[in-house]
Amino acid sequence: MAQDIVSVFAIGRLTRDAELKFTAGGLAISKFSIACNSRAKKGDQWIDEASFFEVSVFGKSAETLNQYLTKGKQIAVQGRLKQERWESDGQNRSKIVINADSVQLLGGDKNTQGSGSDARNSPSRAPESDSDAQPDFYSDIPF
Repeated sequence: MAQDIVSVFAIGRLTRDAELKFTAGGLAISKFSIACNSRAKKGDQWIDEASFFEVSVFGKSAETLNQYLTKGKQIAVQGRLKQERWESDGQNRSKIVINADSVQLLGGDKNTQGSGSDARNSPSRAPESDSDAQPDFYSDIPF
């Protein structure tokens, strides 16, 4: 069966500090969530809305970036969407997670309003996929 491609690019602010964990096999996974703000017109008024997304970063990228991923930091994330499913109290549950291929630190935390000063002193981009990173789901595409 052919694979479809689901790619996403989002810019938002971290809603909490990133949490770094390791699998039994030693793979690093950094998890955090971002809030992406937008505006929508309802009637005669503009309303601010926020959408929240869970993000996972894998491998050396997770280890390198984790210390810089703090609440309020603005980042850009590019990756693939994945639906996680589980059962809780007899109810089927699910959520959409962004499995990041790259994370870029943007302008500082919420209080600096994009000055970029702390982004210059830290890595600005996660390394591209490593051999120990998440498996390549696109390797079966024939072109």
